[in-house]
Amino acid sequence: MDILTNTISLLFRPRQKEIARFAQDADAIQRKQLNFLLSAARNTEWGLKYDYKSIQGYADFRDRIPLQTYDDIKPYVTRMINGEKNILWPSAVRWYAKSSGTTNDKSKFLPVTPEILKGCHYKGGFDTVSIYLRNNPDSHFFAGKGLILGGSHSPSPLNRNAHCGDLSAVLLQNLHPLANLIRVPSKKIILMDEWESKIKTIVESTWKSDVNSLSGVPSWMLVLIKAVLQKAGCEYLTDVWPNMEVFFHGGISFEPYRDQYKTLIPSDRMRYMETYNASEGFFGLQDDPARHSLLLMIDYGIFFEFIPINEVGSEHPNILPLEAVEIGKNYAMVITTAGGLWRYQIGDTIRFTSLYPYKFVISGRTKNFINAFGEELMVDNADKAISNVCRLTGAKVKEYTAAPLFMLDKAKGRHQWMIEFEKQPPSLDDFASLLDKTLQQLNSDYEAKRYKEISLQQLEIQVAREGTFYEWLRRKGKLGGQHKIPRLSNDRTFIEELMAI
Repeated sequence: MDILTNTISLLFRPRQKEIARFAQDADAIQRKQLNFLLSAARNTEWGLKYDYKSIQGYADFRDRIPLQTYDDIKPYVTRMINGEKNILWPSAVRWYAKSSGTTNDKSKFLPVTPEILKGCHYKGGFDTVSIYLRNNPDSHFFAGKGLILGGSHSPSPLNRNAHCGDLSAVLLQNLHPLANLIRVPSKKIILMDEWESKIKTIVESTWKSDVNSLSGVPSWMLVLIKAVLQKAGCEYLTDVWPNMEVFFHGGISFEPYRDQYKTLIPSDRMRYMETYNASEGFFGLQDDPARHSLLLMIDYGIFFEFIPINEVGSEHPNILPLEAVEIGKNYAMVITTAGGLWRYQIGDTIRFTSLYPYKFVISGRTKNFINAFGEELMVDNADKAISNVCRLTGAKVKEYTAAPLFMLDKAKGRHQWMIEFEKQPPSLDDFASLLDKTLQQLNSDYEAKRYKEISLQQLEIQVAREGTFYEWLRRKGKLGGQHKIPRLSNDRTFIEELMAI
């Protein structure tokens, strides 16, 4: 560790000790978050509506406050944007994270309160570096530059009182000036709106810098890395940036891209660390490099609840606090936050891998799975299967999506996969067969439906021509940043649009 990094790393020691307490004190920490949230909002319009002053504990909170979706809170948020105060949260809210998943073209504007900005998003960034330095005492992190590839909606005014942008843009706009000393490119470049021009400008301004860390979404960072290599006329990123040591990634699963990164950055000093920072809050980070699960961050002004996946959408789902979850089951996340979200369903699903401390993997989205034949195929099954089969066949997958294909009688069918290959496998039939067998190994429900083709026939693969997925995103105005390809869908909308391209 260089002298600068060694000196600065001392600032992170106290926080490392606090995080170590998560294993013993999780339930108490979570109840403290709930008490803080209820107390802070007791005199807001929302707090008065549900009489927060009389809530005695979790049972009262659970029984009194209904589950919320964005459509439920939208009228309140609209009033906040228009300058009304003390609605969902007491402090004035000037910033809103603009979020629009590929599953829904409507833009959501999520309040970024001062408390959620500092006590959650920035605290999550601080903790990510803290854990990274703890795990890598030989790091030279502060001796080089960090390249952050943010979103594609630069901050813009909603009115005199409020501004919106991608979460990454909002975070960069409010970042402490000292943090900008080790970050590239300049704020002006990173907040450019037009994606393709932005990539070119980032490459021009950074390829000669001493970049040693990357932060961003794996699929879009790969686009940038290839553009840097083309500019420099190099085969490996370590030839351009020899001190490269870490990629902080999130937004989508890293599994389908892992081998491509290892090919482009062939260094045994290179580390990868996953974070889970959504527009609604910072939820988890990878604290053990040897395990792909994430540590649930339980002291960020967020109170967590969970709905078993088979009860999502039911009239009276069984909603569980953190202390009641079990290992190995899929849950939809429900959050209450210092951003003014109350029992808000974010649409993500997770599966716990450990309870002391609480660790989990992101298993998918409540809207992105296939259950047309009772197979309950989740995105994490698909990502793992694609990754394993690529390793076995030498193929490289650029993008993919899958959807059910029904036979005439509707009782039977198969999954249709559309895959854009970076490098095609020697045999497409062998790839399809291996993918099918791997999914059966990873998912017992899929295996049961495939048994003697009771309801599911072997999957089929359609090869997409180069650039299909990029063009699909471009047509929807979703190039770059935090926009993602929907991996799995229970209907054929996305796959039919892609086939038309």
